[in-house]
Amino acid sequence: MKLRFTWGTGIFLAMLAFMIFILSFVYKSIAMDEYQHELVSEDYYKEELHYQEEIDKLNNSNSLSQNIELVNSKEGILVNFPKDIAEASIVGSIYFQRLSNEKLDFTEQIRLTDHHQLIPVEKLVSGKWIVKIDWEAEQEQYLFKETWFY
Repeated sequence: MKLRFTWGTGIFLAMLAFMIFILSFVYKSIAMDEYQHELVSEDYYKEELHYQEEIDKLNNSNSLSQNIELVNSKEGILVNFPKDIAEASIVGSIYFQRLSNEKLDFTEQIRLTDHHQLIPVEKLVSGKWIVKIDWEAEQEQYLFKETWFY
């Protein structure tokens, strides 16, 4: 029996090759460990319930005469807090989130020196970070949220 190569056979083989090509990418993106899928948050729905509180804190921060300022330096990231608020009354935490790798995420408690806090370079990796500073001063709650490149 002789196998004939017609245009129908060519179309079938081309479609089969294309399907194998696409399925190989699907396999790589799902099954291989080097292509990890990081979630923004594990408790997304729980956090959504507190979203109005977050909006209120952001509005409080925006109403300040001077908001928090981030500055890159060779020692790390310098976080400058407003000078018109008493340093002793400022409490809270600074959360650094790396969307590309959740293992790099970390939280620092606020410990100010002259309205500044340095995040050391040893904890940071060059690239894009989401910085969330959730803080309280004088019975008022504030939230600072910014995307920062270090």
